[in-house]
Amino acid sequence: MAKIKHNNFLDTVNDVFTDAIDEGILHLYAEGESFNGRTIGVKNRSLFHFGTTGYLGLEQDSRLKDAAISAIQRYGTQFPLSKSYISNPLYKQLEERVSQMYNHPVVITKNSTLGHLGVIPSAVRDQDAIILDHQVHWSVQSAAKVLKLRSVPIDMIRHNDLNMLEDKIKAYSNTRKKIWYMADGIYSMFGDFAPVKELRALSLKYPQLHLYFDDVHGMSWIGKNGTGYVMSEINELSENMLLFGTLSKTFGASGSVLVCSNKKLYQEIKTFGGPLTFSAQLEPASVAAATASAEIHLTPEIYELQDDLKGRVEYFNELVKQTDLPLVDKNRSPVFFIGTGMPKTGYNFINRLMNEGFYVNLGMFPAVPVKNTGVRITISRHNQREEIKALVDAMAYHLPKAIEETHTNLRRVYEAFKLEPKTTIDTSVNSDLKVQIETSILEIDKVTWNRLVGTSGVQDYDGLKFIEQTFSNSELKENNWNFWYVMIYDEKEDPILATVLSSSLWKDDMLANLTASKIIEEKRQTQPYYMTSKVLSLGCLFTEGNHLYVDENHPRKKEALNKLMQLMEGLEKSSDSMMLVLRDFNDNQEFHNNFLGQGFVRIQMPNSCKVDLKTDVSIEDYISNLSSRSKKHFRKDIEAYEDSLHISVMQNLNDIQIKQVHQLYENVRKNNLGLNTFSYPLVLFKNMSDSPNWEFIIITIPELPNMIIGVMFCYKNNNHTYVPSLVGMDYDFIDKYQTYRQLLYHTIKRSIQLNFRHIDFGMTASFEKRKLGATVEEKYAYIQTSDNYTLELLGLLESK
Repeated sequence: MAKIKHNNFLDTVNDVFTDAIDEGILHLYAEGESFNGRTIGVKNRSLFHFGTTGYLGLEQDSRLKDAAISAIQRYGTQFPLSKSYISNPLYKQLEERVSQMYNHPVVITKNSTLGHLGVIPSAVRDQDAIILDHQVHWSVQSAAKVLKLRSVPIDMIRHNDLNMLEDKIKAYSNTRKKIWYMADGIYSMFGDFAPVKELRALSLKYPQLHLYFDDVHGMSWIGKNGTGYVMSEINELSENMLLFGTLSKTFGASGSVLVCSNKKLYQEIKTFGGPLTFSAQLEPASVAAATASAEIHLTPEIYELQDDLKGRVEYFNELVKQTDLPLVDKNRSPVFFIGTGMPKTGYNFINRLMNEGFYVNLGMFPAVPVKNTGVRITISRHNQREEIKALVDAMAYHLPKAIEETHTNLRRVYEAFKLEPKTTIDTSVNSDLKVQIETSILEIDKVTWNRLVGTSGVQDYDGLKFIEQTFSNSELKENNWNFWYVMIYDEKEDPILATVLSSSLWKDDMLANLTASKIIEEKRQTQPYYMTSKVLSLGCLFTEGNHLYVDENHPRKKEALNKLMQLMEGLEKSSDSMMLVLRDFNDNQEFHNNFLGQGFVRIQMPNSCKVDLKTDVSIEDYISNLSSRSKKHFRKDIEAYEDSLHISVMQNLNDIQIKQVHQLYENVRKNNLGLNTFSYPLVLFKNMSDSPNWEFIIITIPELPNMIIGVMFCYKNNNHTYVPSLVGMDYDFIDKYQTYRQLLYHTIKRSIQLNFRHIDFGMTASFEKRKLGATVEEKYAYIQTSDNYTLELLGLLESK
């Protein structure tokens, strides 16, 4: 059965972060003997600081500093006891002041991450359900996942999609007591808002709905007493809401705060809240600084600070409005996101801005989809108007330069974020590369195609002709595929690049683990197209192996690859595909770096297996060259059963046999959810029987001669390559006769009889294939999507 590595997501994040670290964007160290908030030292330079989350500048307020210093002198650097026993003397005053701000009881936590871990498992009962906005902060998602151990269902909706949320509420309303929806008040990347008023209205319509808001980025700069964006929208916290604010970031100190109007729930959380009970409490300096900040929040001064910041935010907005900069969400928060699209454009842009004297953050995967990389800018009271204008001027100048240097264009950036350009954008590219795009293999020169791309698998000329004819004019949309054949030539008409692309309906969990697919397949019993998407990919769902030819020695190969990426983006849009997939690559560092920079993330595919055969070798010679352990396996698990079976190779099948082998294939497909695909239609197997390029290795038993118990569907590639493309088995006989191992062995035997040089065994079951001498290769796919929703939902399901 196909397996995907369980640490696949972490490997993907590591790839993306490592790339950014190598570009000098992440894991930097600030420099300097002191900070004033306006500038920050980076790489031996003083840069204007547009990356802080201290929007009001309170972290530099002398009252907070004096309070922290005094607390250390009086109480030391820490108070090393659990709050369950006794709290630092300063805690009581802090709790009183923050409670005054909200007019509700509060629980002070060490930070928001520990706070969520303490509160969510206490507030959510086993009879409840959780629905997450797919962009809610990682700390909320991580705490929610803990409840899977208690079998609490955890679901997810697309960002701010209230229709989807309402559908989920209806689905859980008859089986769950409370339905918790968890969201951010202000989202940390784009600075956009949760629809708080609409969510409250929805909770009145559905009393089971409870709201859990993380509003740490909305704190202080808005709302009565600086209580944040959520409170500014609803004024009063109802008993079906829990709200997290922060004592760090804009508040200027350290820690986090839970606001709870339900007295019973408040008491339960305060009495025993997991990490809230066992974790160390805030240091005296932090408590004192937070108290000083709370006292400022309780005076009219907080509104003066808010208005001052508001003026700077409005000034930035007005300046950006006069440019072509792709501002992703225009709003009144101090968080802004200028899209760059591809990561490599983002790296180039940020390094240019740092060279101009500005420090900004990179917004990148997994916080945003990889192709939605951009520059995250924060405005604070530290930023003066002259440097705000200088930053916008620098961005307006350098973004086009970064785009040009990374071989993209502004139109691609706008399209990646689904933005409307403010002006007509010139997307012309000077290139004398010739591009040929055809929608049928019949329009491509057969000899050239077979030489460049058709050397393996079913992707030679005749194989693709067969696939085109099979997957068209079907009543089922999953069996209607579109194809594009791309050839890119240099000025001398020599091919630099060749590939085949297809657009078809995929199951979103095709490469997910077995747990996720089982859960999803249950829903597909009543919703056949649940979690399916149209995908534009290299190759197609029926082919495996190398689908991309690139002349490695050609000086313009990178230009040709960039041209292919732009062509794919256009085809993705015109075909209404939701995702781009580049498939079946070895661990090629050059391709890896190129694809990462183009906005793709790498995932591990099932291993692929192949056998290279020597000329004039017999099957006996082949077996004799296996390892002693493999020869023992052959004698025990294959040879011992061979006389009990009837093995035949058939070129054509009758209608009854076609139905039999189709059912055997279905048995294997349903049993192999680790590589979860739609069922292939019956016409595929009829067409195989009619084609001279296909044959069937058939296993029957003497006592039931008309009953097929195993079949290998084999394609004869023009390049002396034998391709066992599909397998079918009756699982009632698999252990008794070792059917699968017999089919593998007789595939090798048949290849030798035909004098073929290679066997493309393809993916899955690499352990069994290795025992018969196959070599195993790790394979990777690169995916690009403008929406992380599917990836994050699969992550939830895979961890169940």
